Amino acid sequence: MSKSQASQKEPSKKKIQAIRGMNDLLPGQSALWQYFEGQVQALMKRYGYDEIRTPVVEQTALFKRSIGEVTDIVEKEMYTFDDRNGDSLTLRPEGTASCVRAAMEHGLLHNQTQRLWYQGPMFRHERPQKGRYRQFHQVGVEAFGLEGPDIDAEMILLSARLWRELGLMEHVTLELNSLGSTEARAAYRERLVAYFEQHHEQLDEDSRRRLDSNPLRILDSKNPEMAAMLADAPKLMDHLDDDSREHFEALCAMLDAAGIDYVLNPRLVRGLDYYGRTVFEWTTTALGSQGTVCAGGRYDGLVEQLGGKATPAVGFAMGIERLILLLETLELVPDTARGELDLYVLPMDDAASRQALLLGERLRSELPGLRAQLHCGGGSFKSRIKKADRSGARLALLLGEDELANGTATLKFLREERDQQSLPQAGLATTLSRLLAQDIA
Repeated sequence: MSKSQASQKEPSKKKIQAIRGMNDLLPGQSALWQYFEGQVQALMKRYGYDEIRTPVVEQTALFKRSIGEVTDIVEKEMYTFDDRNGDSLTLRPEGTASCVRAAMEHGLLHNQTQRLWYQGPMFRHERPQKGRYRQFHQVGVEAFGLEGPDIDAEMILLSARLWRELGLMEHVTLELNSLGSTEARAAYRERLVAYFEQHHEQLDEDSRRRLDSNPLRILDSKNPEMAAMLADAPKLMDHLDDDSREHFEALCAMLDAAGIDYVLNPRLVRGLDYYGRTVFEWTTTALGSQGTVCAGGRYDGLVEQLGGKATPAVGFAMGIERLILLLETLELVPDTARGELDLYVLPMDDAASRQALLLGERLRSELPGLRAQLHCGGGSFKSRIKKADRSGARLALLLGEDELANGTATLKFLREERDQQSLPQAGLATTLSRLLAQDIA
């Protein structure tokens, strides 16, 4: 057998690593994610929104028809492939189109209103950076069948309540705009294109490419060399139809009444084709340059665009990675979100292992919120104590020969200088509940 033949049969020794931009979520991080997701889930219940879960893979045509074929997402960023049947499939780059498809397919929009929310991974092939990845996670909120400005206001108030409960409200800014009706945008588009053609030499390459396909997206350019020219561009707000203007003014009045501060941003257009009328973003400067942590608006034409009956709709999405990074950067992570153990149940020798196992189970039943870990794997008493300390638990419960004989357990404080206590096992749950309610860290 030749060397080359032998090497082909030998398995490669090279370590397989995660795909660039698709990150693992390690145990030290997952507790914070669970905290954030728990806050979101509880908030959605309080507002009467129901969860919907959709597949991560959809027909490619769904995103081409909804997002728009001349957007960066469809042109450059989608993970698209042909399956074994020759069908073109795509890993979902955003959640709204999938939510609309599912609601239409299962008859959720027929003569009824829906308030829905979802969370899960999305996929875009873009340059990975801190807080922005190729597999990223979003929370999305969508409402169907409601056309007034009151549901727009509720969406914004819902997101504002989340910021307050996370401690983020003073670190985010709400930006608002209206894109008007399809007809108003078409008329405005002509004026905008005429203006840009007069300043063609000032447009960068990306903007020139968008001039024919999606000129409103040029307004969202971050190129500083175009800033002055963009500032003098015609304002869409000056070309709104009457209905859209009344809708937007009513929305602003509701936000004023609710005490929500906002900034009118005439250059806010959003990157997806299906938006119309209200658009909004929550931005922050706490992560360096201004970044968006939540964005959305109305998309009254999308259901019809995807083959359904015309249905008013509004929604928003927030990036979980970006918000987790914001909480960490601002040191707004509560102790309860760190996933630390309350109790380490420690048999001091192998003879006490069975009783320690049963005691741990009893305490978990009597104290449902208790975070307790049982020592497993034996070892010397010294090594067991070291493992208890490394576990991060606040308390250790020791069981040895004397404790088994007396029906007691020894309580050891791992995070403060206090004498250990011998306690009867019969009343342990009450004692532990009292101690853990105190700040003993």
